[in-house]
Amino acid sequence: MESPYKGKTGLRRLINAFGYSMAGLKAAYTNEDAFRQEVLMTIVLVPLALYLGESGIAKAAMIASVLLVVIVELLNSSIEATVDRISLENHMLAKRAKDIGSAAVLISLINLAVVWLLILLG
Repeated sequence: MESPYKGKTGLRRLINAFGYSMAGLKAAYTNEDAFRQEVLMTIVLVPLALYLGESGIAKAAMIASVLLVVIVELLNSSIEATVDRISLENHMLAKRAKDIGSAAVLISLINLAVVWLLILLG
């Protein structure tokens, strides 16, 4: 079934999209422990990046690496919710999808650490 808002254009589409995005952030914050932890990390690290970054580029890279973790976590959470919606039974493809999503979060966290270390120690 197609969404009744799919045909909307212009300002109405933007307003609807913003509402859906806010609902998604609320759902992630309410239901996902990892997302809440990463929001806390963001609240701490973004001001720290603004303070520690010596140039605009350094500050931007540090903040972007933090936000990338949040973005990847949102995508991972959506994958997990979709897989769980399809079936809660143990299945190798469901496990693979969830493990790959988790790996993406891990890579984004490693990226964050590398970016921060290179900027702060370089």
